[in-house]
Amino acid sequence: MRAPTVYIMASRRNGTVYGGVTSDLARRVYEHREALLPGFTRQYGCKTLVWYEPYASMVEAIDREKQIKAGSRKRKLALIEAMNPDWTDLYPGLA
Repeated sequence: MRAPTVYIMASRRNGTVYGGVTSDLARRVYEHREALLPGFTRQYGCKTLVWYEPYASMVEAIDREKQIKAGSRKRKLALIEAMNPDWTDLYPGLA
């Protein structure tokens, strides 16, 4: 999926969550899953794509990412639960 996209990765159901923005969701999630880059997701094992939202422009995606990151953990979990109540790994469906 090559489009500006906001996404959330998780270590497990109700575990540590990480939100980000990318222009190539499949590539970026692969990097998280394989721990190819140092940082938060590698340190905390956030390897499961549990939520994402595509946008028409990167400006819109960045604005949404900022909104999500400024919100509470409870709101992030509610986003995930609304789209993906079973916390299924959404990565296989991207290809």
